[in-house]
Amino acid sequence: MVLWQEAAYTRTDENGSPVSFEQYKERERKIGVRWHFMSKSDAQLYSVTGVGFFLDSYDLFIVNLVTPIWTYLYWGGLQGKKPHYPPLLRGLVNASANMGNIIGQLSFGYLGDIFGRRFVYGNELIIGIVGIVLLISLPNSIPTPTLKAAWIFCWRFVLGIGIGGDYPISAAIVAERSHLKRRGQLLGWIFSNQGWGNLAGSIITLIILACFGHALYGEGKYGQLDGVWRIQIGIALVPALATLWPRLKMPEGRKFLESRELNRPGRPESVNSHLSRKSRKGHCEEIELIRSDGIGLQEEIDAARAEIEDQGRRARLDVFFIYFSEWRHLKILLGTMSCWFLLDVAFYGTNLNQSVILQEIGYSTGINEYDVLKRNAIGNLIITVAGYVPGYFVTIFLIERLGRRWIQIQGFVITGMMFGIIAGGYDHMGTVGKFVCLAIAQFFFNFGPNSTTFIIPAEVFPSRVRGFAHGVSAAAGKLGAILSALLFNYLSGPKIIGLANVLWIYFACNILGAIITYFVIPETKWRDADVADYEDWMEANVLGRREELGKRKGRWTWLKGKGT
Repeated sequence: MVLWQEAAYTRTDENGSPVSFEQYKERERKIGVRWHFMSKSDAQLYSVTGVGFFLDSYDLFIVNLVTPIWTYLYWGGLQGKKPHYPPLLRGLVNASANMGNIIGQLSFGYLGDIFGRRFVYGNELIIGIVGIVLLISLPNSIPTPTLKAAWIFCWRFVLGIGIGGDYPISAAIVAERSHLKRRGQLLGWIFSNQGWGNLAGSIITLIILACFGHALYGEGKYGQLDGVWRIQIGIALVPALATLWPRLKMPEGRKFLESRELNRPGRPESVNSHLSRKSRKGHCEEIELIRSDGIGLQEEIDAARAEIEDQGRRARLDVFFIYFSEWRHLKILLGTMSCWFLLDVAFYGTNLNQSVILQEIGYSTGINEYDVLKRNAIGNLIITVAGYVPGYFVTIFLIERLGRRWIQIQGFVITGMMFGIIAGGYDHMGTVGKFVCLAIAQFFFNFGPNSTTFIIPAEVFPSRVRGFAHGVSAAAGKLGAILSALLFNYLSGPKIIGLANVLWIYFACNILGAIITYFVIPETKWRDADVADYEDWMEANVLGRREELGKRKGRWTWLKGKGT
């Protein structure tokens, strides 16, 4: 049975007694900055929420490994002629899951904020399972390769909707149940399932090819590749089905329920939490917070409640737009969106087409089709083990020490440098040099912006808008992925701009991402967005009524520290 334990700060404890943020920090002061391995409840949370990211990465890299098989089977590769898989159609099929991701991220993120995490959690996984089942059920009776590609596109699109819906909901659930000082690590653990999905894709492909090796290599029965790709994709059903039931039975989190109180007319349940006046310094700005110990505030709170009573339930539906109507909030959202967009242009452009890149740099070659497929899988496996997976775990180890902004900036810069080196020396570097630079770029993608662009939106926004804000940020990233998937094969052709110049575009995206991070993105280490959101609500709806209520002599003198 899954233990849905909650270690995050809430204004009241399980008994309904008020708890101040200072008391929470004091009670948990023994939890330091050190790297912390998962507790039993953390491990269960990891296993249930991480499946979506495993499926996302597994689908991403399996399609990268399956595409050469589709080329052989459906585009003339087994008829003794050079196969021709139209580049734009190939890009469209590769981008189909990312197109579905956008719909899933926006719709499930919004629904999760409006109706709750429990209402939507598990449903996105059902959609993904349906997509996988129908994808691998591609009828061989479909007459033309173009129509076969249309079938693959449609059901990968549905699969993408399910995977996309998992991004904002799983991120929000983990952020709202994790202890403040371990939140970044646990979010990193969850997102590291992308690395395991990548690694599993390469290993499973090698195992399946070995099982079919005699028929393919020894007897030349390449028609059996039809079974190879269906098994490659279909095996993702195992973890999806294993975690479906725990998701459907998840209880609603207290932190989310408490944050959503601020959407409705009336006061938050726990206004008596101890508060004090101080300044909170954020990146590029200083915000003065007015806090109170709750004594004597009931009249002010009731007055604020009466003032907004006529809003009815409207605030619950348009809370996202109200919250981001303030520039200080909108600026951060635009920053998370643009950084994720720029990252995914380079990240997905590289990973959706890693087989093409390996072939272009001279690695993925062989004496026959089987040998090419095997070397392609081995090349992907080496890059995954040497660069891709380790990057996630370095992030997990260092994120609570170095912070999110530093990791994101250095990751953008070093990854951009690797693409610049390959592009600048493309005609002079050997295959080994290009391969090493590609592996280093993959390492700093994940010890860098690929991890932090996911983590920061889960931490920087309060729970009542976190799902949709994270979904919007992720959807912006998928727009970059779609753009890159559609244009990579076209632009990298020798008659257009060539692969070297495409890599220069990736260089520019990474450098611009570092600049935006430095000037726009705040540090979220050990900060609770819900605490700041509650303080803003108190100041706007209660303490902001100073002028009207100041007629009572001495009523507000405590705000100046003078007492009554």
